Amino acid sequence: MFSPTVRSRSTRRRPCCTTAQEIFEGIKAYRHADGSVHTFRPDRNAARLQASARRLALPELPSEYFIESLRQLVSVDERWVPSGADQSLYLRPFMFAKEAFLGVRAAQKVAYYVIASPAGAYFTGGVKPVRIWLSEDYARAGRGGTGKAKTGGNYASSLLPQAEAYEKGCDQVVFLNENHDVEELGGMNVVFVFKDGRIVTPESDSILEGITRDSLLQLAKDRGYTVEKRPISIDEWREGVSSGDIVEVFACGTAAVVTPIGALVGTDFEEEQPLGELALSLREELTDIQYGRREDKHGWLLRLV
Repeated sequence: MFSPTVRSRSTRRRPCCTTAQEIFEGIKAYRHADGSVHTFRPDRNAARLQASARRLALPELPSEYFIESLRQLVSVDERWVPSGADQSLYLRPFMFAKEAFLGVRAAQKVAYYVIASPAGAYFTGGVKPVRIWLSEDYARAGRGGTGKAKTGGNYASSLLPQAEAYEKGCDQVVFLNENHDVEELGGMNVVFVFKDGRIVTPESDSILEGITRDSLLQLAKDRGYTVEKRPISIDEWREGVSSGDIVEVFACGTAAVVTPIGALVGTDFEEEQPLGELALSLREELTDIQYGRREDKHGWLLRLV
């Protein structure tokens, strides 16, 4: 625990961060049936950490160093990688400003660490549809802001509306931008399935690029679906569900992989969302690849141990 000490007229220097320069990543290590341990698309996580670093005026960690840090940690803590169904070792690489300086400028000294924790199945008793609260009073990030960076401030800004969602009996919150276009959930991307075979996911300069999302979209393309990344308004969402043009809505991210959305709740409405089979089918295919139960046709897996 950090315990601040106040010293009168002291010139003693202590580590200090006044500019909130902090970025992080989330990636998993999976135990395969033969006992080996693999991770999934670490090159993409490395690239995203570099992009986050550029936005937060932090140094960019070379991809080979990022991947080697995962390998070094897992080689030491391999016994912590579980072997149960839907279990993994969750890896958290992070970087933050660490300098004895009080002021507003980019830090000249930073620290990079990787920590890990065994993670069980996200859903106990199977994947269940979630209720989503539509936040119209709060924004996760703004145009030209840090939305595309994986930084703690974005998640901190989602905590109050997330608490509001809980008060409304919902599991998660979805944010809109200034144009009333759908952005993302507090920590997951949103995907819409249309009856004509299109799969649409919101795109803007304030949405974090999801590695799980892009992997699911690639698997959908492999099946012949047309994928679109574009702005989608809340009106298009609601009208599409009402007309039957939208046949399925789901959220996706590293932790839960895929989460079907069963209801959208607003200040003066509650609308059931159509539940289909594609989300869970894609989830099964992706997790089968991650755990080595299905051929990795795209070369996404990297063996760590």
